[in-house]
Amino acid sequence: MTDDTGGDPADAPDVEAHLRAGAAVFNAGAYLAAHDPWEAAWLGLDGGPDERLLHGLIQVAAGTHHARTGNIEGATTLAASARDYLGGLDGHRGVALAPVREWLDAIAADPVAAGERDPPRIRVDGVALAPGDLEFPAAAIAGPELAAARGNDEAADLLRRAAAFGHADLADGKTGSPFVALTLEVLDPDRPDAPPLGRLRDHVQRREQRENDVAGLFETDGE
Repeated sequence: MTDDTGGDPADAPDVEAHLRAGAAVFNAGAYLAAHDPWEAAWLGLDGGPDERLLHGLIQVAAGTHHARTGNIEGATTLAASARDYLGGLDGHRGVALAPVREWLDAIAADPVAAGERDPPRIRVDGVALAPGDLEFPAAAIAGPELAAARGNDEAADLLRRAAAFGHADLADGKTGSPFVALTLEVLDPDRPDAPPLGRLRDHVQRREQRENDVAGLFETDGE
C-alpha cells in the first residue's frame, strides 16, 4: 500500500497532525505561522489530494497575511491560486472548504476590506480547532509555531526540545510521558502559561542532563 508520496506509508509525513496543527495556529490568529505546519507535511508529498489541500491552505495563510498587511497584488494572486488548488476537495480530510472559498473570493474582490476583518476559522471534522483542542503530536507541532509567532523564541525552543523527548517516549511505549502531558497543558487556554512552562523546562533540563551523563560514559580520552 502506498500514500500520496508514492512510497512507503511509514516514511510519509503525518498529514493529519500537521493539518490539525496548522488549522489551530491559523484559528489562533497567527495566520502566516500556520503555513509552517502545513508546509512541513506538503514538502514530502508528490501530487494527490493531500498535496493539493495543503498547498491550497499554505496559500490561504499567505494570502490572508498579505491582505492584512496591505500587499494587494500578493493577496489577490494567492487567493486565486489557493482557490484553484482547493477545487474539488470538499470534505477531504474533514476540512470545511466552503467558508474558505468565500474568504478567498472576498480577498479577490476587495483585499483592502478583507484585510480589515478576521478570516473564518478553519473547521476540521466540524470543529473550529483551537490550540487547546489538539492532542499529541499535533500539539507538539503547533506549540513552537505559536510561541514563535508571539515573539517567545525561548518557549518555542523549549517546546521543540520537549517534543523530541515526547516522541521518543511514545516510540518506546512509555505511557504518562511528562513531555506529552505538559505540552498539552501549555496549549490549554484555561491554564496560566508560567506554571506548565516552568515544569516543562525542569523536565527537559533533567532529561538532557541524564542523556549527557549517559553519553559521557561512552566517551574515550583518545587513547
